[in-house]
Amino acid sequence: MIKALFFDIDGTLVSFRTHEIPASAIEAIRIARTKNIKIFISTGRPKSIINNLHALEDTGLIDGYITMNGAYCFTGDTVISKSPIPAADVSHMAKLCESLRFPCIFVNEQQLQVCYPDEMVKEIFQLYLNVSADAMPYASTEEVTQREIFQMTPFLTVEEEQQYAALFPHCESNRWYPAFTDLTKAGTTKQKGVDDICRYFDIEVEETMSFGDGGNDISMLRHTGIGVAMGNAKEPTRQAADYVTTSVDDDGVWNALKHFKVI
Repeated sequence: MIKALFFDIDGTLVSFRTHEIPASAIEAIRIARTKNIKIFISTGRPKSIINNLHALEDTGLIDGYITMNGAYCFTGDTVISKSPIPAADVSHMAKLCESLRFPCIFVNEQQLQVCYPDEMVKEIFQLYLNVSADAMPYASTEEVTQREIFQMTPFLTVEEEQQYAALFPHCESNRWYPAFTDLTKAGTTKQKGVDDICRYFDIEVEETMSFGDGGNDISMLRHTGIGVAMGNAKEPTRQAADYVTTSVDDDGVWNALKHFKVI
């Protein structure tokens, strides 16, 4: 019996095309909640740029959040778990970023800050993810190292990431977009976030179902009782899932929940 649903945001709950949650997904989640099923968000976004879930948040349909790929989990005003990156790794990233002048996003508990932003940052975050420029203030590399950092997003290719990986021995990499990767503390993934949420709410992992479309969803899809990949997911994510539904724009959430008779 499914007691909890975990949803990635971008490309899963929210369309990249419309930047909105399809009406069918909202209705499916509403029905699930009437059956006492808990609803959780599981995203790479930090709390400060979760700006596209009003249709669910304003009606009280979300029970908790896994953010920053598992680095920061909360429900209401209660922090369930948080996993900051060791300061040495943050310092190494700041120095590398300053030396090579590539963009890097550093996320602390309250906000994200961008070092050396360029047009690619604007194109991906402001246009593709619909994040306002005000939510992504510029910061110096010296400034970002003064705070506890939970996620770093360097704009490095796969080859560049491999070249400099030894500088960040205590970090976990999750790449869901070719231009950058999200780094969190080693062992910190959406899978860990699911475990933290389940422990807090006294839910068995076998009683959970998750939805995702990106590389950073793979650990979650493999771990939950049922893992559902969206039709718009790439092949590695599809292979990690128990079931592949239709795309976010083609009622994927609704169709999967109907398929498994959750609603």
